[in-house]
Amino acid sequence: MVRLGPFARYLLMRAAFLLATYITAITIVFLLPRLIPGNPLALLLTQLYQQAQANPEAIKEVYKTLMEEFGVGKPLWEQYVDFLSHALRGDLGTSIAFYPRKVIELIAPAIPWTVGLLVPSTITAWIIGNTLGAIAGYRRGSYFEKTVLTVSLILSQTPYYWLAMLLVYIFAIKLNLFPAGGGYSYGLVPSLTPEFIADLLWHYTLPFLSIVLVAVGGWAIGMRVLVIYELGADYMVFSENLGVEERKLFRYAFRNSLLPQVTGLALSLGSVLGGQLITEIVFNYPGTGYILFRGLSTLDYPLIQGVFIILVATLFLANFIVDFIYALIDPRIRLGYAQA
Repeated sequence: MVRLGPFARYLLMRAAFLLATYITAITIVFLLPRLIPGNPLALLLTQLYQQAQANPEAIKEVYKTLMEEFGVGKPLWEQYVDFLSHALRGDLGTSIAFYPRKVIELIAPAIPWTVGLLVPSTITAWIIGNTLGAIAGYRRGSYFEKTVLTVSLILSQTPYYWLAMLLVYIFAIKLNLFPAGGGYSYGLVPSLTPEFIADLLWHYTLPFLSIVLVAVGGWAIGMRVLVIYELGADYMVFSENLGVEERKLFRYAFRNSLLPQVTGLALSLGSVLGGQLITEIVFNYPGTGYILFRGLSTLDYPLIQGVFIILVATLFLANFIVDFIYALIDPRIRLGYAQA
């Protein structure tokens, strides 16, 4: 019998736990849309009837065909088995609202827009917030700390969708400095030309700021607390008594406080494919959050499920990567599993 080492045993147990959690999560994703009252095929049948102006008998046949294709008429457990088998194979199905287009065809073009918005904004907020929080924590009792703490508390408690609407009202409607929404101007074709890139950044500014400003507050508050806690550690007190210069003391406190924040960053990046639903709706931004909103508003089961399946998968993958890095950095974690 092959005996696994502590590191392999730790990773295997984490992978098994995440797989079980993933199946539980997508089960919830399967159930929630079906708890919403209404027939998801009603809108599609209405559209087909208006387009084809078919007779009632033809509509009934189409309805039966669609019921069989989407499995809506099957018992719930049969729908779940079909859903789970397709999900584990990566088949996200056909959209109801955008029939006969595949769900992956709708989600795939939106992913670059969401990643391009949320990854830079998340990393920017993480860098700015942690830097401000570390300085504020190191300078306890100073005017700088009080200012950073006050502003951070206000920003962190500000609903990001409210800030998004406020930015649109001030900078788009009142001052007319930026467009009120969209990913780029109508009439332009996406390309790598300077004209399109400039227009893209022009539309990009307000959604980017609405996410960064709110996130900075949370990162700054968390980092400030971690640095204050680190300053009371024995090694910091010992180093200070030895006369180590302040720049090095700050660097020690900052580096040793970063690990929990790196975990938070990894999990934040893992959830980016879910998009910022309300932000993308406010700015009419063509990301996965907007696609999810379209699916919810039309009760499009496959589209809703497809977005959440990708979101949950990327979040759990990020979680597993964080666990892997933690086990490499801190041997106590994997040795703890070995002794369990």
